[in-house]
Amino acid sequence: MSTIKDQGEIVDRPLDWQPLVLVPLLIFIALPLIGSPSTWATLTIAGLAMGMMIFIMASGLTLVFGLMDVLNFGHGAFISLGAYTTTLLLLPLSGWLVAESLMLNFVALLAMIALAMLITGIAGYFFERVIIMPVYGRHLHQILVTVGGLIVAQQIIIVLWGPIQITLPLPTALRGIIVFGDIAVERYRLIVVVIGLTVFSSMLLVLHCTKIGLLIRAGVENSEMVEALGYHLRRLFIGVFVAGSALAGLGGVMWAFYREALTPGMGLELMVLVFIVVIIGGLGSVGGCLIGALLVALTANYTGFLAPKLALGSNILLMILILLWRSRGLYSVTSR
Repeated sequence: MSTIKDQGEIVDRPLDWQPLVLVPLLIFIALPLIGSPSTWATLTIAGLAMGMMIFIMASGLTLVFGLMDVLNFGHGAFISLGAYTTTLLLLPLSGWLVAESLMLNFVALLAMIALAMLITGIAGYFFERVIIMPVYGRHLHQILVTVGGLIVAQQIIIVLWGPIQITLPLPTALRGIIVFGDIAVERYRLIVVVIGLTVFSSMLLVLHCTKIGLLIRAGVENSEMVEALGYHLRRLFIGVFVAGSALAGLGGVMWAFYREALTPGMGLELMVLVFIVVIIGGLGSVGGCLIGALLVALTANYTGFLAPKLALGSNILLMILILLWRSRGLYSVTSR
């Protein structure tokens, strides 16, 4: 986290450690409630994998929301689009997808991810230029036009791929479980954790070790000051939006294989979850977004096991509790 001195110098703030203990604390509290250590471990690992998928989908939005001050309810369109682009490679890569080789399966998955991020990145560019740019600074208009954009995108998906659910089977070698004693872990979930950690590490590296990242961090805090120092911050807006859209596409691919099914409304359904994570984490905070995603996923998993009827409302309750503690989220880095 950073701040800006009057002379334009960027300095780091002391790390706020309190939100960091929330995930370990939740995991620790869940153990005696669940009782069985093996069940607890399985639920925890599954929750961490789900949290990583949610983080990937929400990470781009938290930067767009924090830096650009844009209420982009159309973010779900890029999640759906990224998921549906996987079907374009199902036939060309069918031999690799059904092979018993983990390497071939993983390469096929990476190819689908690359295509999804490319297409959603390009779509994000035009979405920002055509829909977002005319309504900068007008939140009500942003909500209306981006929701409209999401609805239009959903209808385009129906026209191109049809209204029915499409089955998306996992690659052969990524199926099944790995057993560690009494603990069973799905192979695909482990891959999701690795990809999620890679995305998180890459974002931190860019934000904290590059000049572009420095400008983004400063712009989240005080865009007027950055502009006054002679930097054209708006030139970064489109790059941030494209990157956020590409990350949404990546998250869509991971979620589609997790569910093994595609539906035209999946982006709209996930937007509520994504915005809960962004609000919990604090606008503009990548670290807060990760913690929020893990908290949301773990809470849903534990509650679904202990009290299934409360599972749907558990994330709303979690958000209320977090906001009662910190009204601007775990790591809010904007003054808005």
